[in-house]
Amino acid sequence: MTDTLPMFPLNSVLFPGVSVPLHVFEDRYRALVHHLLRSEPTDRVFGSVGIREGYEVGDHGAQSLYRVGCRVQLTEVESNADGSFDVVAVGLDRIKLDRLDTTGLFPVGHVVDLPEPDAGVDEAVLERARATFTAYRTALADIRADPYEGSLPRDPGYLSWTLAAVAPLPMSERQSLLEADDAEERLLLVTDLLRAELRAMNVIPSLPATEVARTRWSPN
Repeated sequence: MTDTLPMFPLNSVLFPGVSVPLHVFEDRYRALVHHLLRSEPTDRVFGSVGIREGYEVGDHGAQSLYRVGCRVQLTEVESNADGSFDVVAVGLDRIKLDRLDTTGLFPVGHVVDLPEPDAGVDEAVLERARATFTAYRTALADIRADPYEGSLPRDPGYLSWTLAAVAPLPMSERQSLLEADDAEERLLLVTDLLRAELRAMNVIPSLPATEVARTRWSPN
């Protein structure tokens, strides 16, 4: 069944169970926040998909969007004197965007639910994922702050979303994690991605590989 949701496309990928701070300053997304604030707190829900090509703001905006995204609940709102907002939102579950209507005050998506299968995860897969992330945290210890505070979740689904969220990966790889069929596939994929990071860090130990890829290079 198709549903409609206010939409906030972002140059990032959001995951279920993970909170994210957002600074809202463009008119159409201010209008979205005002719309949500007229609802009960439990009904302040919107959708977000990653921007494959284009920008969050400006006249041209997003030119191409990923289709799999996340339903998100607004949990904290702080209004600023200039009319902007600083908000915190938490991912609820996955959605698939059928089409986006941009004719109103803010974008509205026609979406369908994309539920996570309730499938078991092999214990060996869980242990490899935890061990790989622990090795990655250790490798980063002398370079930058710990990407995750505290103990990793025991629940396989939440563990898969947590590792997907905190692993410093390029957007396309984060999108692949969001689109994975289930928790086990996601854990296998994030383990492989983090192992690739570790191999690259052994070559260039002072900087995680994804940061090398994101660094602008100039011949000057």
